[in-house]
Order: sequence, then C-alpha cells, then structure tokens
Amino acid sequence: MGATTKAKKYLVIVESPAKAKTINKYLGKNYKVEACMGHLRDLPKSKLGVDIENDFQPSYITVRGKGDLLAKLKKMAKSSDKIFLATDPDREGEAISWHLSQVLNVPPEKVTRIAFNEITKTAVKAAISEARDIDMQLVDAQQARRVLDRVVGYQLSPLLWRKVKKGLSGGRVQSVATDMIVRRQREIDAFEPQEYWTIEALFKEKFTAAFYGQAKKMELGNKADADGILAALKGAEYVVEMVKKSEKKRNPAPPFITSTLQQEASRKLNFQSRRTMGIAQQLYEAGLITYMRTDSLRVSDEALTAVRGFIASEYGNEFLPETARFYKSKKSSQDAHEAIRPSDVTQKPADMSKLEPAQAKLYKLIWERFVASQMESAVMDAVSATIGANGYAFRASGSKVKFAGFMKIYIEGTDTEKKKETYLPELAEGQVLKLDKLTPDQHFTSPPPNYTEATLIKAMEEEGIGRPSTYAPTIATIQARGYVAREGKALFPTELGIIVNELMEQYFQKILDVKFTASMEEKFDSVEEGEREWVEVLREFYPDFKVALDKAEDEIGQVEIKDEESDVPCDKCGRMMVYKLGRYGKFLACPGFPECRNAKPIIVSAEVACPLCGGDVLIRKSKRGKLFYACEHNGTGADKKCELITWDLPTGKKCEKCGSAEVVKKGKNGEKVVCSNKECK
Repeated sequence: MGATTKAKKYLVIVESPAKAKTINKYLGKNYKVEACMGHLRDLPKSKLGVDIENDFQPSYITVRGKGDLLAKLKKMAKSSDKIFLATDPDREGEAISWHLSQVLNVPPEKVTRIAFNEITKTAVKAAISEARDIDMQLVDAQQARRVLDRVVGYQLSPLLWRKVKKGLSGGRVQSVATDMIVRRQREIDAFEPQEYWTIEALFKEKFTAAFYGQAKKMELGNKADADGILAALKGAEYVVEMVKKSEKKRNPAPPFITSTLQQEASRKLNFQSRRTMGIAQQLYEAGLITYMRTDSLRVSDEALTAVRGFIASEYGNEFLPETARFYKSKKSSQDAHEAIRPSDVTQKPADMSKLEPAQAKLYKLIWERFVASQMESAVMDAVSATIGANGYAFRASGSKVKFAGFMKIYIEGTDTEKKKETYLPELAEGQVLKLDKLTPDQHFTSPPPNYTEATLIKAMEEEGIGRPSTYAPTIATIQARGYVAREGKALFPTELGIIVNELMEQYFQKILDVKFTASMEEKFDSVEEGEREWVEVLREFYPDFKVALDKAEDEIGQVEIKDEESDVPCDKCGRMMVYKLGRYGKFLACPGFPECRNAKPIIVSAEVACPLCGGDVLIRKSKRGKLFYACEHNGTGADKKCELITWDLPTGKKCEKCGSAEVVKKGKNGEKVVCSNKECK
C-alpha cells in the first residue's frame, strides 16, 4: 500500500480575534486563523527612530508587550506550509502584512497576501484563490506618512514641552485641524450682528406669506423701514397674482464613505467620530458590512443585483429605477474599495437583535442609506404663489410628497435646522385673500456656527486634509491634548489651543497651510501609484521644516500660561482655587499642588429652588458631557438628603397630583411642563 499524503497546514494571520473568529467559520480544518493584534513592529516610542542623516531610514522594533505573541506566530509559521497575511485592505493593513513578512523568519515563498473588502465566505475564498505578493507601493505610501509624521511630531512636541507646557504635542494634521477651529472662533468673536426685519402675512385661508418687495427683493434694515411698509400696506387688498405648480424630483444620497458615515452618525446618533469607527470596525469584523475606511462610491455588480432584487420584492417595482444608480467618486479616491454597505442586504436591521444597541443603530443607518441609494427618486408636488398688495409683493411656497420613493426608508440629515415643509391651499390667480394679520419681526444676522465633528470632517474632506483613516484619530487627539473642547456638539479652542496655535502661525505657517497639507496627501498618493520614491517626499519636506524649527528654538521665550483664578477658596488650605481643563471639561483645583491636591467640580446654579426641599438646583455634567440637574442636597450616603435628580430643568414647583417635581421637557414640538414621575400621567 502507498503512503498516505500528509494534509497541508495553512496559517491565516489577521489583526483581531473578532475577525479571526468570523474568518474561521468559512475555512476548513487545515486552516488555523490567528490574530496579530495590530502592528507587531513599529517605530520606538522612546526616541525619534528615524535616521535623518541617513536618508530618513526608520528603525523598527517589536512593539512592547508583543514578544510572546510574536514568538507564538513564528512557531506556527514555521510548522505551516503556507502563510496567508489577511490584514485590512488599505495602506495600514498592507504595512502590517509587510512587517509580519519581515519578522516571521520563514522563506519568502511561504508568505502570501490576501485582501477582501467584506468578510463573507465568498469573498474570503476568492481572496485565497487570488493570493498575491505584498504591494510595496502601498507599504511605501504608509511609510512616507508614518515617518514624516514622526519627524514632525517628535521634533515639534519637545519644543512645545520646553517653551509652553509639559505633555503638549504638535502634529502635521492635528495642527491644521486645531487651526481651522481657532480661525472659526476668531470669525465668531469678530462678528458684528446686523439688524434686519421681516414681515409675515397670515391669511384666513390658513397659510402665511413673506414680504418680498417690488420688482427686486427689499431689505428692511430697521424698525423704521418695517413701519414704513406697514403704513403703505394699511387697507391694502391682497390679490393672488401668480400661482406656479410643478413636480420636483428628489434623488437619494449616495451610499456611505468614511467621512459621510461619521457625519451622519454624529447628526443622527450623536456618536463621536472615534466611536463611529470603532463600532463600524466591529460590524466589519463580524462580517456584517464592507470595509469602513474608504472614499470610493463604487458598488460591486453582485451587490447591485442583490439590492435591486431586494427592493423589488420588499417594496415593489415602483420603488425600483429602470437601471442601477452609479455614483461618481472624487478624483483622489482610492477605488480599490467599495462604498460602505451591508455584506448581505437581506439581513434587515430588524433581524439584528443579537447586536449591542449602538451596533444595531449604526448597522441600521448603513443598511438604510445603502438600500435608499438604489431606490427610485421621490416626487414632490411644489406650489409657489406671488401675492400683490398696494404695489408690493408677498411670496409663499410649499410642497408635499406625491411619491415617497427612497424617502420611504431614509432621509439624509443636515447640519442646519430645516424649515418644516408646508403645503399651500388651492389658490387661483386673481383670487382676493382675507388678511388675518401682519407680523413684523426683528432679527439679527448670526455668526458662523462653531464646527461640530460632522462639519469639521466635511471641511477637512473638502480641503483634502487627511484621508478616511485619519479624521477620527485627529479629532480625538486635539481634544485629548486640551487644545479643543466640546460643548454639546460644538467644538471650540481652549486658551491652551489658542496659545499653541499662535506659535504655530508664527513659526510653522507652512504646516498650517491647508493647500500645503493637501499637497502632501497627493504626494503620498503618488508614492502608492509608483510615481515617486517615499524618501523623496521626506527630502522635499524636511529642509524648510528644519529651518523653521531652529528659528523657533532660538526666538521663542518661555510662554507662561496662567490659570484663571476662581472666587472659590480651597476648603483645605484657603488658597483661591483655579480653573483647570480635564478629560470631562473644566474643574476647580487648588494652585498649591502638589502640597495640596484638592479638586472639585464647578458648581453652577440653575437658579431654581428645589421643589422637594427648597435647596439650590445645580447644573451638573455626566461623564459623557450631557447636562443634568440635581438638588445641592442630593449627595451620597449620609449626605443624601434629597432625591431630586433629572435630565430636565425643574420648574421649582411640585406636581399637584403626586408631589414629585415638575420639569420642563424639550421635544420635537417645543417645550412642555411635565411631572418627573413617569408613573404619574
């Protein structure tokens, strides 16, 4: 009898255990799937790790704490016939695979690279059959960014430590993002409101029209202007001069890319960008969505066929366009990936009961956006009317949904408050209307709004600053460093952020230049395309940076940042406490640190008496930054003498029915007073 053939052993290496678990379901018993837990090799944290004199050569070391894992992977690799490196399908993933290939100590022919845009059985098996060599152009593009950012960060940060304050950092993209927020704050601070007036006509036919003017729109700059128009309209007859009816089509938004997912999750779910990306990573690794770091709007033919079939069967053919919709990506997008979509469109959000609540919400958002992107346009019945009165014109418009189309399941959010859609009654030209009243209103122009995470990401994307993988960590970094704080959704610069930004403006203008930063991204892209060597990018950048660095070192004196003093004495040593900025916002601390380590939260009164005990109601902030209200006597243990604690502002009165506190609840239809006791109706 002949000898039995020994079964081959294959090792698949991915980044995370969750990804390993999903892939393991799709492969046979000859495959062992292991996680490398991200980078196993990187630049050292304790020193620059880049030999500037020797053409910027990086010195990579094993990441601290990963020695045992590396030894385990080396042992498994040695006993395997083939090693598949299955890290994420982007520059970072390619670099992790390359570092693995360098440290596993196996012959190069045993190592191969596989990449997939979604973790499904079909995609994983197809990737194994199409295994390839590591793409060194992708690796070099990652090296160019990594080394350049290390050179900037590790030479700029010590300068800020010495001149300003210990623990500060400077970075290429984070400095630009901080500068954008500082410049916006300057615009807000410099803004001078301009007065203007509007006049609204309310008709007994139950609709309103806004004053327009005559042939051209008239600006009413003050009360005298408005009063002049009101006088001219006294006793006027209001006649419908023109009615225009039209059908308007509204097209769906394209499927998500990284930036639009972060923006919409911020608007609709109130997720910070880092949280959005963390949850999206979990959904990807569970095989539920495609890869979440992408700036391409491309969708595979198979996915288009599947979603069109789903729309027809689930909603009917009237919701399905004749042909599939194709969306055009930006020129700079990396088309190797698809847009973010569900891996299997038949897995509806309602079927996702096993997911954590936050995961289920984000999956629902991705699923609805993708399905809607391939649905028929919505059709709106629109009406506009011009109403004449004593030679002046009023205008009114309205619309209503004639056919919902994609709006049946999804409508894109906005960063500004939308006016509520109304529909005009049936009007005829020549019709005389009955005026109920004219309402003049004083207004003032508003300053530009503070950036939110959503609008900052949108602006960074439009300016070409960073790439899909960099938006979330950049915003997290500038908040962690204390350069930027967040109030509600608004981002604003701290005093520290303004001081550091002023130094950057004076000495490192090039780094803050949006166009220069965008051009650096283009250079990284050209490395990926094989059009230039990665060290070329460093050679071009470094000389000017070194000149600026030396000048700053010579000219900047010691910058003193004085803490703002409060009117609260320290109850341990008597010194006046100062305001400090911590992870959850401002707090009070004793300036006698380290001798006196007393610290306490800032107490702000809601200026309402507690309806339960008469104490002062205080405004407090949760760890997630959400405001709530509690009586000053609502302590812990023996200090707890009052039960009042609520998310809604107390009115200071008790409920007549049950004696609980009455609170002001804000809802979609405005504010209303309700009982804080949910059992009380």
